[in-house]
Amino acid sequence: MGLGTQSLTLRVVLSVSVWAIAGLVVIAIAISTLYRRDAEKSFRDLLRAHLFNVVNSVSINENRQLTGRPELGDLQFSQPGTGWYWIAEGVGQYKTTPLVSPSLGATPLPEKSVSEVPFDIRFQRFYDMKDTLGNNISVAETEVELDDQGDIVRFRVTGNKAVVEASVSAFNRSLYLALTIFGAGSLLANALAILIGLRPLDRVRNALENIRAGRAERLEGRFPSEIRPLANEVNALIDNNRRIIERARMQVGNLAHSLKTPIAVLINEAHAMTPAHGALVKQQAEAMQSQVQSYLNRARIAAQRETVLARTEARPVLDRIVRVMQKLNRELEFEMDDSAPGTVFAMEQQDIEEILGNLLENAARFAKASIRVALAEFDPQDGRDMAQLIIEDDGPGLEPDEIKEALKRGRRLDESRPGSGLGLSIVSEIVSEYSGLLDLSRGPTGGLRATLILPIVAQEKPKRG
Repeated sequence: MGLGTQSLTLRVVLSVSVWAIAGLVVIAIAISTLYRRDAEKSFRDLLRAHLFNVVNSVSINENRQLTGRPELGDLQFSQPGTGWYWIAEGVGQYKTTPLVSPSLGATPLPEKSVSEVPFDIRFQRFYDMKDTLGNNISVAETEVELDDQGDIVRFRVTGNKAVVEASVSAFNRSLYLALTIFGAGSLLANALAILIGLRPLDRVRNALENIRAGRAERLEGRFPSEIRPLANEVNALIDNNRRIIERARMQVGNLAHSLKTPIAVLINEAHAMTPAHGALVKQQAEAMQSQVQSYLNRARIAAQRETVLARTEARPVLDRIVRVMQKLNRELEFEMDDSAPGTVFAMEQQDIEEILGNLLENAARFAKASIRVALAEFDPQDGRDMAQLIIEDDGPGLEPDEIKEALKRGRRLDESRPGSGLGLSIVSEIVSEYSGLLDLSRGPTGGLRATLILPIVAQEKPKRG
């Protein structure tokens, strides 16, 4: 299978690879963040434990001096400049010689004010800072009253945050290595699966090349169930194209015959153009245009009717056409009633728009105040998938005899209003080409009610449990 820039295989592989890499990056960041959060929590818990150990190891003797030698079990509290320190010192009126860890010695330990970092409800506070040697340290601090004289002692224990950073860095290296190996293996497995899964498309491509080269007339061979409908539709399209060619030959002859007389009239009248003659030329031109459009529409619809290519979602088209008509007819109220959501017409969008445009324009021309558009399910009892579309106005409506006249090409029942008289006949022809139905009747409000039965795409019915 070729892997050019237009290759489906390449695009699928690249898409899967990009998403897989993005997913692994997100996973790596999430896991690293969670580990850092856990490491920092453990680090703070360790400092809290050291702080309580120091508090429990220090007391005030009879001379009101601090005494005690905390054993924290960590040599870093004995080595200078490690960033691991502890200190116990008097607060307020209690003045005494502080007790400090050997690692701190006589070096002062900076601190943050209580207003900047207040104590919590357990009278503890934690904050980060730098010591005099530039180490990033975390401080755990509390104040405790050690005797009944009201002597308060402040205890501080610090830890070097480099320990946390070293632990996180080591974890990240192992994490990134593991995810890289896993990602590379997954990408390779995905690429192989895609190449194998898309291999039947190569067979379809080769079969199409054989048809184009004249070595075959249809797609032959056994295809997977996912591709079999495509092969069947391609074969149906090939058969349909043969019928279209024959039909086109006949319709071209009909079209030429239909245009012959109007063109001759136009040529004769062009020599002596007067207002009366101009009206005649316009009338004949409209007739010629109508014939041309009618035959072209029939040829196009016939080419699409028996394939799955003609698909149009109903609601977006209805909303768009109604919105346009509302802007053009601000004095009218348009009501939309959709009791069949998700309907997809098995028709070309251009034909749906032509039908809706003509019917809504006709309704707006005669309506008094409102126009109603309703889409509903319809069961024709013959196994076909159809929907019912109703467009009705509150105008004067038509009598049965007038309805028959209105469906004739070029007939206008009200000459005082603009129009060519072709709208309803065009709608009727398009609906007929799609094996649908058009019925004109008087609606509940007395206006014209146009009922359309149109083909739709079958929707999967929910299974009963």
